[in-house]
Amino acid sequence: MKPPRPIRHAAALLGCLFLAAGCSLDLPGNSPPSRLFVLSPKNTFDPDLPRVPWQLTVEVPVAEAGLNTARVALRRSPLSLEYFERANWIDTAPRMIQTLLVESFENSGRIVAVGRQSVSLRADYSLITELREFQAQYGDGPAPDAHVRLTAKLVKMPQRNIVATMTADERIRANGPSLDEIMPAFDKALGKALKKIVEWTLRTAPPPEK
Repeated sequence: MKPPRPIRHAAALLGCLFLAAGCSLDLPGNSPPSRLFVLSPKNTFDPDLPRVPWQLTVEVPVAEAGLNTARVALRRSPLSLEYFERANWIDTAPRMIQTLLVESFENSGRIVAVGRQSVSLRADYSLITELREFQAQYGDGPAPDAHVRLTAKLVKMPQRNIVATMTADERIRANGPSLDEIMPAFDKALGKALKKIVEWTLRTAPPPEK
């Protein structure tokens, strides 16, 4: 003979309580939330930077799977790639860098118009980049370097002819091993790379043909 329904429900609830008392359940809210980090665009440039009469689109940087993520990467050796626990960029690294490149070009005040590739912009040139390094990287000391390496190709539109290529490779030593000490190094390293790419682009592209 089955026990009445209320008794069965009470027994099931009591069993759940005993289970919870004996085990650590991975329920939402048990672990601390991930910290979100965002880096800043470049605001200062060479005062002799030319003012250009053309428009530019910036494509999302290409990146291998290990860097095409919102997780903050850590390299302890040349053959390993890890991630900081509960630490994320505000967007995937390539999309965050695309946004910062666009903002840096705008902050230069030297270009007619700049936008993302997805924007309906009749561009004279397109900037295609590849994210090769974007991680905290340990070397010969107790604190890691923030390592940023971007290759850039300036492409003439609509012919899609490559005008020139360059690489911006920056390493800045963090003040210590914690995220709060590493992030300023990331910001400085990326800022140097952004500045190099913006100034190189504005100085390299010839005026569009009329």
